[in-house]
Amino acid sequence: MTNHGATQRASAPAPQGVPPELRRQAGLSENEIAQRREALRQLDEQEVKPCTRCHLCRTRTKTVFGQGHPAARLVFVGEAPGRDEDLQGLAFVGKAGQLLSRMIEAMGLSRDDVFICNTLKCRPPENRTPAPDEIAACWPFLDRQLQIIQPEVIVALGKPASQTLLRTTESIGRLRGLFHDYHISGMPMVGKPTPLMPTFHPAYLLRDPSEKGKAWSDLKQVMALLGLPLPA
Repeated sequence: MTNHGATQRASAPAPQGVPPELRRQAGLSENEIAQRREALRQLDEQEVKPCTRCHLCRTRTKTVFGQGHPAARLVFVGEAPGRDEDLQGLAFVGKAGQLLSRMIEAMGLSRDDVFICNTLKCRPPENRTPAPDEIAACWPFLDRQLQIIQPEVIVALGKPASQTLLRTTESIGRLRGLFHDYHISGMPMVGKPTPLMPTFHPAYLLRDPSEKGKAWSDLKQVMALLGLPLPA
């Protein structure tokens, strides 16, 4: 795990938009994008939806694979589906999801430009924190998603997602504001690392709006790394 930069603290008005050429990974043909979309579909239909690797299969309403662009430059990873997500089969569609949408729009992007998913594909009862065996069972699906999409940057939303992806017990307060190396290969030091920015989960920001400025600072660092237009 390698730190790449320091936290920025200032908050500012959001940019008005991002040029189309900065919304997708460069150099990919429509055929290559279609192949990634199909690979994600097959992973969802053939492995995630019928999954019985852990006991959450007995309490879920629907699996929640995630959604977005198959060649997204930016992937957001949360903790696990909540009640609304479990009912609809879509990631981040409740109140926290609405705030995440506004955060993405503040970056000049839309949900269609990014990919949004969770470390778990099934809702833990009563929205409790995922158990270690549940994370271990579901982790291969997230690895496969990231290997297919090959994002340029990952944003981990909240402590559980950040600790899971970075294989650490550090608090979100110590992790956020700095880029860390994430190896999509699933093995440290194998392959080129992908920058990962931990930040606060939207649900936490709803409970404590005073922390929104820190989250926006984290996202501005992501924008700078991606070469997206920053607010004045």
